[in-house]
Formats: sequence, C-alpha cells, structure tokens
Amino acid sequence: MTASAADRPSRRGMPPGGLEPGTPVAGRFTKWGGGRHWEWDGRYLGSDEHGHWWYAPAGTRCARPGVEFVESSGWVSLVPHEGAYVGGFYPGHREISVYVDMTTEPVWQRREASHGGPEWEVTMVDLDLDVVLTRDGHLFVDDEDEFAEHRVELGYPADVVALAERWRDLVLAAVVAGDEPFATVGHAWLRGADPGEEAPGGAEGTGGH
Repeated sequence: MTASAADRPSRRGMPPGGLEPGTPVAGRFTKWGGGRHWEWDGRYLGSDEHGHWWYAPAGTRCARPGVEFVESSGWVSLVPHEGAYVGGFYPGHREISVYVDMTTEPVWQRREASHGGPEWEVTMVDLDLDVVLTRDGHLFVDDEDEFAEHRVELGYPADVVALAERWRDLVLAAVVAGDEPFATVGHAWLRGADPGEEAPGGAEGTGGH
C-alpha cells in the first residue's frame, strides 16, 4: 500500500488504510430492486491511489440465480475510491482484457458472523452498462439494450440513469486515453497476485461478470 493510500480516510465503509492483505472478501452484485446478481469470493490485495484491489484465483465459484460456473483463471477487481463502477482485469489467454461494470457506488461492510463466508463484503447494484476492452484492442460499450429495457422495467430513477451514463462516458474516455488504472496498473496488480501472468503486450486479459 502506498503512503497516500494508507492516509486516505475511510470511504463507503472501508476502514482507514484498507484491510489486511489476504483478508477474504465477498463480492455481491445485486439488481435494482434487490434481486441477486453475480456473487463470488476473493481475497483483498491492498490499495493505491486508484482504489481497493482484490483477487479471485482460478477455481473461484461465480454464481447468480440460474447460472453457476467455476473460473478457470484468476482475475483482479478494482473498487475505486471515487466512482460508480467496478473494474476487472484478466489474464493474457482471455479474450477480454479489461471489463468495467457500471454500478451504484460500491459499499464495504463487515458481515455478521452468523452469515458465514468472508468477514468483509463489497456490494453494489449492477446498472447493466459495461465498458469492455478486448485483448486485440477492440473497445466497446456492452448491454446498452439491457440498460434501456431495465430503466423502464425496473424503474431506474433519473439520477441513477445519469450516474450510469456519466461513469460510462468517463471510463470509456479514460480507456481511450490510456489513463490509469486501465492501461497497465490493473494488470500489474494481477501479476503481483499471480506471478505467472504475462504483461499486457504478451498476453493478459480479463473476462467480465
């Protein structure tokens, strides 16, 4: 952890300075209205000027209602200090390199002991829109049709629609410009968690949830 990260005040339930590296963390996406979405467990890596990073190794079970699978490779996730999104950075053999879900602002919280599983979790509402960068450099926004449907079917408030569209535009512009953490920082965290991963020019990637 950098000194600047350690000095940051607590935001959205995260203790000042972050968690102890290696702390188990549960990721919990929901849909607007409280429906369950993707869930998986990983371990906290640390924080930097961009946010808090955590790692899910190969063999991680990912589940949502009606769908469940075990990941064949690991990836790292970023919960930013500021921003309404969650970033994913994937290894070199994956077709996708960076996958960013637009969400409500993620919230960290300590779970009740009776809940079982990791002591800490980060929760956010998935807002459909995704910024995706493939290994061969193709950049696009995914699920715009789903976003249009859900803003009516699920009744997204106007400020939630504006939040998702604002951060879609900001993240897209950052990836186009080669700004961090989307250029090299995310994959550096992945290599730190799994030294077998290659740097972005040889092969590194991400998959999405």
